[in-house]
Parts: sequence; structure tokens; C-alpha cells
Amino acid sequence: MPIIVSSISQGILWAVLGVALYLTFRILNFADMTVEGSFPLGASTAVALIAHGVNPFIATGASLLVGAAAGLVTGLLYTKGKIPILLAGILVMTACLSINLRIMGSANISLLDQKTIFSLKIFENLPKYFDGVFLGLIVITIMLAFLIWFLQTELGQAFIATGDNKTMAAAFGIKTDKMTIMGLMVSNALIAFGGAVIAQNNGFADINMGIGIIVIALASIIIGEVVFGDLSLNQRLIAVVIGSIIYRLVLLAVLQLGFQTNDLNLISSIILAFAMVLPQVRHYLKLDHILSFGGKAHD
Repeated sequence: MPIIVSSISQGILWAVLGVALYLTFRILNFADMTVEGSFPLGASTAVALIAHGVNPFIATGASLLVGAAAGLVTGLLYTKGKIPILLAGILVMTACLSINLRIMGSANISLLDQKTIFSLKIFENLPKYFDGVFLGLIVITIMLAFLIWFLQTELGQAFIATGDNKTMAAAFGIKTDKMTIMGLMVSNALIAFGGAVIAQNNGFADINMGIGIIVIALASIIIGEVVFGDLSLNQRLIAVVIGSIIYRLVLLAVLQLGFQTNDLNLISSIILAFAMVLPQVRHYLKLDHILSFGGKAHD
């Protein structure tokens, strides 16, 4: 039971990354590699500040700012510097490695005996292992509520239109470059925030903790889409959260088969590849009506 609760807790916390990446991967239609730099950037910033006695909530809030800054640089390189988005993201991701070392002063920092956002008195009355679930639900609920509200605003609709058809959006007077930069800033701010929360949950920040996290975030998105099929935009954001939990439970099941934690990146890649291929397989085998639980199958 503790292992299952822990996996669900991790799924909820890591869902922040999936939802954040959804803004660029699905709405703006490109995979932003900046996330592999902004995630540890948020973690290292928060942990370094906490280690120096800063209030953990202020430290966690600071992660939003540094993540937004990373997204801003990527956005400017892409829109103003005309650097391809993939390369722009890789450049910022690479730069973040040195910046993270500067911030932490070493390859990793422990939060042993330090107060974090998980040190709230409210968690003292919760059963063991449930603090991550409780805090994760609070964080993801606030995040989803904000994004659902934002995407219904005029600015949010302009952002969606930019991803749907950039040329047409520009013809309607939408400043598409600004929308792209805004999307990258919001996405990476939330990813850095997720890094700060997860680092505090794990009790440390490490320079290499961003390696492969884009695969984890993509797995949450793809699994949610495969399981639930065609959904509205708001429903898809919720499906990403459920997809993240399913992904963590699948990882748990695989590890129980005897695989080692060193195999997690390989397992993650296999799970993501399988989830992406599954719609084509079930379409070929005409199993759409069996495997789609939330509506029409997603091809």
C-alpha cells in the first residue's frame, strides 16, 4: 500500500510537468527542449535558497521566475534570432547546466534537516506517505484552474489560435511572436516550479535531475490521450494528470518484475514509444471501440 500511494503521489507531482509541456507540445505544436534545463534550474534555485535559510514558499516562488526567464531566452532566440525552436531549446538547456552549478556551488545539495513546503503542520496529522498526495492535489488543482481560466480569456484564445494556424492568427492581428514567447515563459515557469516541488519532495537537488524529463512529461500527455481518446481542451488537461498517474503505476509494475532503477530511462522511452504506436495498432486491428474509454479514439 505505501508503494502504491507513493507512486500515485509521484504521478500527481510529476503531472505538473505534463500539463506545462502540453502548452508547447500540443497547443503551440513543438517540443521545447528547454524543459530539461528549466526543471533542474527551478530545483537548484529553490533548494539553494532553502539551504541558505530562505522561506521555502519564497524559494519555490523564485523557481517560477527563473523558469520564466529560461523560457523568455528560448522564445527570443526562436522569434527574434530565427533559430529553430529545437536548437534554441537545446542551447538554453545546455547553458542551464552551467548556471545550475553556479547556483548550487556543487553537483548536488541535500535538504537534510531543512524546512520545506512539506514541513507544514497540516501534514503532521496525515497518514504517512499521504503528504505528497495532498500537496500534489492542491498544486495541480490550482494549476489546472488557472490554465482553464486563462485559456478561456481573449489572450488565451489568441494563444490557442497561434498554435492552430500562425499565418491566419497573424492575419487577424494577433502578435504571434509575443504569443509564442508568452507560451514558452508560462510553460517553463511551471516546469521549474514542478522541479522545485519535486526536489523538496525528494529531499535534494542534483545537476543531472533534468535528464530525460521531457520523455516523462510526454508520456503523461500521450498516455492520457491514448486512454481517453478525443476530449475537449479542458478535459485533456485533466487527462494528462491521470496519464501521469498511470505512467507511474506502470513504472512501479515494471520495477516489481525485477528491473533496476538504472533502467528507468530505458523503460520510460519504451512506455512512451508504445503509447504513441498504440493508436495506430488499435486502428489497424479495429479495436478503437474496445480501447477508447472516454469517447472517440484518438488517431
